[in-house]
Amino acid sequence: MPHDPAPSLLYDTPPATPAAAPRPASGAAFDWIDTARAERHRAGLVRTLRPRPADSPLLDLASNDYLGLARHPEVAHGAAEAAHRWGAGATGSRLVTGSTELHAQLERALAEFCGFEAALVLSSGYAANLAAVTALTARGTLVVSDAGNHASLIDGCRLSRARTEVAPHADPEAVRAALTGHDGRALAVTDSVFSVDGDAAPLPALADACRSRGAALLVDDAHGLGVLGDGGSGALRAAGLAGDADVVTTVTLSKSLGSQGGAVLGPARVIEHLVNTARTFIFDTGLAPAAAGGALAALRLLQREPQRAARARQVARELHARLTAAGLAAVRPDAAVVSVRAPSPEAAVRWAADCRAAGLVAGCFRPPSVPDGISRLRLTARADLTDDQIAAAVDTIVATAPQV
Repeated sequence: MPHDPAPSLLYDTPPATPAAAPRPASGAAFDWIDTARAERHRAGLVRTLRPRPADSPLLDLASNDYLGLARHPEVAHGAAEAAHRWGAGATGSRLVTGSTELHAQLERALAEFCGFEAALVLSSGYAANLAAVTALTARGTLVVSDAGNHASLIDGCRLSRARTEVAPHADPEAVRAALTGHDGRALAVTDSVFSVDGDAAPLPALADACRSRGAALLVDDAHGLGVLGDGGSGALRAAGLAGDADVVTTVTLSKSLGSQGGAVLGPARVIEHLVNTARTFIFDTGLAPAAAGGALAALRLLQREPQRAARARQVARELHARLTAAGLAAVRPDAAVVSVRAPSPEAAVRWAADCRAAGLVAGCFRPPSVPDGISRLRLTARADLTDDQIAAAVDTIVATAPQV
């Protein structure tokens, strides 16, 4: 019986081969990038980084700082104090040296505030979604994903090796139909508030569809935490689903809480399973202490000032009412995102640039970031905006709107 080759032979240099034709210049390996860049220019889809100064004179309606806490003195102090006490970095993965008492404290506070049994903090909301989707699925699992879901959920589905069916946007009956006839593990995945148009998912109906087929429900509440629910406790609280045994949610700490990081919340056995199986948790460095400290300070401030959530929703409604009264095609907001349609990608880019020149920063969403191919200005309704700032923002957007 022949033996396997010695391990060293597997890595030995192979025998010499006949001389080959001269190789092209090494730079040619990336020549395809030039073609792709030219295509982006023709389609009006070029993106550039724009570093902002520490103190910008521009009115910001583009960030996700829904409650205006990123620069709040208490939140900044919480971050600075954590950095001084615990150091600049977590020093390792959460399972080695990256878990601190501060991480555990934040997890307990998040779970209690949002109404879940347990929570697990990760380095970003993106990592939290990848962790939740991949750890709760396997080959043979059916995942039903909303057509409007965030890219992190979509990437989680791709990495999960599960069979994924994309359901029409915000359609519980389509989810129910997709789940029908599947024998085995199943998971429906949705945003709570969709980041493009700011519309809310029909969570109670989705939960009912899942339960009728024995499936679990995973909800990304990135744009609901701090805005929806009692005192900003999230869309799952608002829908009466928080803490349910078949519901898991993810949140980000980088929007309403003004910090950075993400978390998965759900039944304790689900969180314990993620600790042991979620690759974006196991193999990633833990969240920096400063981010954990800032998020915890923001959470405490929100609990003390719950009116901030209602104010963010009020500002969104005011922006929508004024923009539509001026004749613009703005989508009715369910949370703190206000979307204003543009006639083309080029027009959206030009509109955002004209707003900036007039002193207003507005988000610009274009393909491929938008699943329906419609370009938009995306506005953030921040709780700390004054009535005068709201009026000035609307005046600027209307005055610079592209002519159709």
